[in-house]
Amino acid sequence: MLQLKDIAFTYNTTPVLKNISFDVKAGEHVSIIGASGSGKTTLLKLIYGEYDLIEGQIFWNDAEVLGPKHNLVIGTEYMKYVAQEFDLMPYITVEENIGKFLPNFYPEEKQQRTDELLDLVELKAFTKTKVKDLSGGQKQRVALARAIAKQPEIILLDEPFSHIDNFKKQSLRRNLFAHLKNKNIACIVATHDKDDVLAYADQIIVLYETKIIANDSPKHLYNHPKKNIIASFFGEFNTFSISEIASSNSNNQIIVYAHELKVVAKSKLKVIVKQSYFKGNHYLIETHFKTQSVFFEHPTHIGSGSEICLSVSDAIIAERTL
Repeated sequence: MLQLKDIAFTYNTTPVLKNISFDVKAGEHVSIIGASGSGKTTLLKLIYGEYDLIEGQIFWNDAEVLGPKHNLVIGTEYMKYVAQEFDLMPYITVEENIGKFLPNFYPEEKQQRTDELLDLVELKAFTKTKVKDLSGGQKQRVALARAIAKQPEIILLDEPFSHIDNFKKQSLRRNLFAHLKNKNIACIVATHDKDDVLAYADQIIVLYETKIIANDSPKHLYNHPKKNIIASFFGEFNTFSISEIASSNSNNQIIVYAHELKVVAKSKLKVIVKQSYFKGNHYLIETHFKTQSVFFEHPTHIGSGSEICLSVSDAIIAERTL
């Protein structure tokens, strides 16, 4: 188990992280989300031992993770970190990069493991290609394969699919996370992409203004977003006072996703259409309401200037106001 106990870190005199505590069990998938500059990458580097803590402690099982003041060489066999820079060897082949740290005592087993990983990251066709000749997305896939080659106990992934084309990203994401679960490898992913999270994470940690403001399951955070920064991660959303959308005098604020607003014949929420954006299986409709823009999803285009009534189900209002 990974344990972070009240850790803090500062760049020069600027606080980056404060009072950060959480646990990650063996085989668990934890996603860290937050705006750019919120400390996601710094947190991964602290866990890996690249930086020295200002306060607190980090443990993997009974071993304390210490920074460069205590270790000449950063990193351990039980933990791997895939940074956004990849750190590959450009003048040897994909196959050689992946197998670089596998033992040579058993060449058949080494080749079998390398072939398995080439299949996992869908790079079999590039086995003999030198890394310098690969695209950014292909290099990222080599880095992922190399990191899990020796089956670490925990892996840290910083935006692991950011360079990979969409047509490869979906299958690679499924294959990689299924492999980690199957091998009981703990995984911490720092990401901006909700598709890295919703179907795979056991828990989501939200960083905001140096601290953890939420730590819960993807389903709970999606259904009960308490802050705009959380809702924004999952998609287009709107903020209303309850009195604007329900028979109530309450001025308490409620977050409503765009897909949760429905067109109805009559309601309190009357809006004027500004623009319709084609999204494939639906249109995202931008409207004007009082002094704010309101977004909702609709199966067809709606012309600019149209007056529309929108409603939110009583169940959603009740759930969000608990």
